Amino acid sequence: MLLYAQHITPRLQYIVDFIGKELFDEPITITKNKNEFIASHDPKINYSEQEFSEQEFFIRSTPLLFEAGIRQRSINCFELNYYKVFFQTNGDLPFDIFAAGFYLLSRYEEYLPHLKDEYGRYAHTNSLAFKENFLQIPLINIWIEELKKSLQNKFPQIIFRHNSFRFIPTYDIDMAYSYLHKGWKRSLGGLVRSVVNGEWSIANERINVLRRKKNDPFDAYEWLDSLHLYCRVKPYYFFLVAREQKGYDKNISPSEPALQELIEYHASGNFVGIHPSWQSGDDKNLLKEEIEWLEYISDKKIVHSRQHYVRFTLPETYNQLIAAGIQKDFSMGYGSINGFRASVASSFYWYDLYNEKQTTLQIFPFCFMDANSFYEQKYTAQQAMEELLNYYRIIKKINGLMITIWHNNFLGTGKSFSGWKEVYEVFLKEEVYWDM
Repeated sequence: MLLYAQHITPRLQYIVDFIGKELFDEPITITKNKNEFIASHDPKINYSEQEFSEQEFFIRSTPLLFEAGIRQRSINCFELNYYKVFFQTNGDLPFDIFAAGFYLLSRYEEYLPHLKDEYGRYAHTNSLAFKENFLQIPLINIWIEELKKSLQNKFPQIIFRHNSFRFIPTYDIDMAYSYLHKGWKRSLGGLVRSVVNGEWSIANERINVLRRKKNDPFDAYEWLDSLHLYCRVKPYYFFLVAREQKGYDKNISPSEPALQELIEYHASGNFVGIHPSWQSGDDKNLLKEEIEWLEYISDKKIVHSRQHYVRFTLPETYNQLIAAGIQKDFSMGYGSINGFRASVASSFYWYDLYNEKQTTLQIFPFCFMDANSFYEQKYTAQQAMEELLNYYRIIKKINGLMITIWHNNFLGTGKSFSGWKEVYEVFLKEEVYWDM
């Protein structure tokens, strides 16, 4: 596939490479040589302001990909085949799919002045996807499917890449145990609080767990191993290894042998990544320290990450991850609502708008997190199952990548999360397993 543009910019190269990867086995070649383009008899896309002939697929360009810098812009959405599109033009497509895809994928809007949520994060209510009601669909993938159909009509001989549905289970281990391995001060403090508050069942449970008469309610690790083995999936585990346990960082200490054994065990047969602490968001020196700790414990090079509380700011956080040697990040999603933050169900490389370049950091977006469903959306286990199945069906239809986040405490035996473990097991065994 040949694409013509009057100017080849980093933005244009980036989005053409992404869409080309989704459509073809070979990359799309970009040329600014008009004569070469016109003379070619191969399938070709004219991405400019002037149509040349009927032998091309014409997408009239808008300015975004030929600009530098970031500015406030008015986005007017309209419907095409029941889906939202924007950057309206005329041609073989009535909108500029390259500019619109770049706007969403680069998270352009997150660089603009915006309101923060209660945790200091980019609030999902700021986003175009939320305001225009397409947060729950991978809109870019759907656009690419529409482009594929249009190209096929124009060039019947064209051969497209065959994509397959993929599922990646991921887990955040930010509270490895409910009662065990927390030291006598934290254990005694917790017991006293339960007694003072009249929570006798919790107090009794704590005592029984500490006396090893009952399993810790957050210990779902062996059960997860069996489930992964049955479903033939290889998960990612992200461990919080904050040196100090304070504020939102509540895991047991990384110097505790029990946490080290847990990390060593999971590192032996799964992917293990860093779950950068809340504290590391305020002190960037801590990120390197936490990665070094995890590398020492796991005896593996740590190149995967997901931010604790999905707390990140563009471009600062991603630049810090790159500087620390992280190659793949799984934080692209909201910590306040489920859906597609970047409007995509595919991995992609982060584009640094400040420096106008594609980086080496590969982004793996998630669409579902148990904590969002439970705490933010107030769903029951059955409603969460319906939500999961909805995302599964949508992503499967476009042969995309589905990534979910679960926490071990949701999958254990705690009464607060009764039914959630069963929902996850049914989802993996009766839906995902048959597509893997």
